[in-house]
Amino acid sequence: MRLITLSLAALLLLIQYPLWLGKGGWLRVWDLDNQVVAAQKKNDDLKARNAKLNSEVRDLREGTGAVEERARYELGMIKQGELFIQVLEPNSAPPVASDNVKK
Repeated sequence: MRLITLSLAALLLLIQYPLWLGKGGWLRVWDLDNQVVAAQKKNDDLKARNAKLNSEVRDLREGTGAVEERARYELGMIKQGELFIQVLEPNSAPPVASDNVKK
């Protein structure tokens, strides 16, 4: 009787092995599920980045506001006829003249 019980227990363990550790076992499925979740999160982040870039490209193609804004803030340009006034904080160092300022 004891031999039958031990052999049934051994068979039960052998049957459980593929379920937990085999090619399509629970551990492998859990690992693949985690990989899918990580890939979906990365895809969502990339979709948001692409949407932002797409909107910026559309704005640059269609509108002049974005071009003007970039010219003002990144290149320091002003429109013809505008007066540029720079307000400095008291006790601050004067700005250093750059090479691309017309003299």
